[in-house]
Amino acid sequence: MRARLRNNVTVTGTGAVTLLFAHGFGCDQVVWRFMTPAFMERYRVVTFDLVGSGKSDLAVYDPVRYGSLHAFAADLLEIIDDIGGGPVVYIGHSVSAMIGMLAGIESPERFLAQVMIAPSPCYIDQGDYRGGFSRADIDELLETMEANFLGWSSSMAPVIVGAPNVPQLGVELANNFCRNNPEIAKHFGRVTFLSDHRADLARARVPVLIIQCSDDLIAPVEVGDYLHRQLAGSQLRLIRNTGHCPHLSAPEECVRLTQAFLDELAEPA
Repeated sequence: MRARLRNNVTVTGTGAVTLLFAHGFGCDQVVWRFMTPAFMERYRVVTFDLVGSGKSDLAVYDPVRYGSLHAFAADLLEIIDDIGGGPVVYIGHSVSAMIGMLAGIESPERFLAQVMIAPSPCYIDQGDYRGGFSRADIDELLETMEANFLGWSSSMAPVIVGAPNVPQLGVELANNFCRNNPEIAKHFGRVTFLSDHRADLARARVPVLIIQCSDDLIAPVEVGDYLHRQLAGSQLRLIRNTGHCPHLSAPEECVRLTQAFLDELAEPA
């Protein structure tokens, strides 16, 4: 199956450079609507749905194949090949930041650079590493999700989004969660929150901009600092923002930081 159909790929905008946006857990490509218009006059803009999310082909979601983030990374490389116009600048939110990193390790020539928005290589505290959650926290989260996915979605979405002054964003995210197939979403949630890709960071060679929120329950500031230390040549920019979804709650700042990074990439060596 062509990747465009499988992942419900959308191509808009014009320009020599392609920006490829990838949403996080529980969402779909619609979450980029506050950022993508700012780039459409200068760049080719591509959005898509991860398999199992949005309007992707749910029939191809195989829990065994998608039992790790590597399968999503393989899909991403197929999308890049399918749309042409590479190498691309990849912009990934949350778990999709790690999906992009894995794809970049496998095939760095397909990427000009990557922008990681609220990324985390590991959500669980281990030794000196602070991911934001204990293993007991994650187990409880997954058990609650398994027992009552719709209830979990309604209660967790506002916490994940933050943005206390814009409560409708929490409602929107809850609705996004609830539109997903519950069994697929629960499986993907387990894959996401139990993932640990710290050992892969040293293998990444694609230029990276990390956009970190100052108050993020899912990916605390310590996680952004850790990634910046581990990813050679990376840049870290902190947004004064509450929540895990600055592309929704602080899109202008995300656009500004991303455009500055793109401008820097375009400067002659």
